[in-house]
Amino acid sequence: MTYVVTEACIQCKYTDCVTVCPMDCFMEGPNFLVINPDECIDCSICVPECPLGAIVSDHEIPDDQRHFIDINRQLSQHASWKRISRVQPPMPNHEHWATIKDKLSLLETEST
Repeated sequence: MTYVVTEACIQCKYTDCVTVCPMDCFMEGPNFLVINPDECIDCSICVPECPLGAIVSDHEIPDDQRHFIDINRQLSQHASWKRISRVQPPMPNHEHWATIKDKLSLLETEST
C-alpha cells in the first residue's frame, strides 16, 4: 500500500504534508504535489496534514480518483519535478480552488 495525492491538490498545493514525511517522498510540480510510490513507507503521517483531504491510501482511493495512482507514479519520476521537504506558501487563490472539483484539466506537468 502507498499513499496518493489526488485532484483536490491541483491549484492549491498546500505543503504541510511534506514536513512530516520521514522519507521525503513528495515531489513538486508547477501546481500539484505527488508522492513517489517507490519511496513511500505507508506511514500515513501526511494524511491528516492535508487540509483538503487530498492524500489517500491507494486501497481506499475513490474510483473517480484511481487514475491519480498512475499520475503520482509518472510525475514522481518526471525530470522537472523536484523533491520538496519544506513548507511553502500555497498557490495564489488557493481558497477559491479548494472549492472547485474536476481540476484535472488544469494539471501542469512542465514548468512554464
